[in-house]
This record gives sequence, structure tokens and C-alpha cells, in this order.
Amino acid sequence: VQLQAFGGGLVQAGGSLRLSCAASGDTFTTYTSGWFRQAPGREREFVAAITWTGGGTDFARSVKGRFTISRDNAKNTVYLQMNSLKSDDTAVYYCAASKDKNYLRGTYDYWGQGTLVTVSS
Repeated sequence: VQLQAFGGGLVQAGGSLRLSCAASGDTFTTYTSGWFRQAPGREREFVAAITWTGGGTDFARSVKGRFTISRDNAKNTVYLQMNSLKSDDTAVYYCAASKDKNYLRGTYDYWGQGTLVTVSS
């Protein structure tokens, strides 16, 4: 499975962005998908995840209520809609896929390159 994230950019605080993660490989549609981020000088952290069916989601407390995650298995794509962005959301965002269908915060097996999101205050 190969993943490619895009959609990052510069946005003002309070604005919105939608990230996309395009995947290759037929098995992607059966994998849990997640988004992570890494801010300068900080460790990578979990942001959101979605089950392979799209029926279950999980969010970090810091983004809950502002971010949504969705997927379109017909397009092999996972999305992260980010609203009410804050300067603390500035980071490189990575998409990932996990073979673990039962735990959204488990081990992720495949990673895409990151896309930079910069929120100006």
C-alpha cells in the first residue's frame, strides 16, 4: 500500500482546510486509516482515525468537534476536514493505514509523506 497526502497549505486562524490521502493497492479499503501530525520540536501525535467501513471514528481530544474524518473506498481516499483551525494545529500531517481492524490507535503499517499545514494567527 502506498499513501500520498495532499491539501496542506497556509490558512488563517479560524479557517478550514481539507486534507486528502490517496492510496494505491486493493487492500487499502480493508485497512483502518488514520491521520497523525508532527509540529516543530514535538513528537508525532495521533489526530484521527476511521475504520475500514467508515462506521467508526476516533479523534484526539485537541481536535474533537473541529475535525472530521471520512473515506471513500471507491476512490481509495481518506479525508480530514479541519475547521476552526488554530495556530496549535500547525504541523506536518501524515496519513497512515493499519491492518488492525479493531483498534483505531493501534500500530500503523503504512505511512504517506507529510503535507504541511500552517495556521497563521
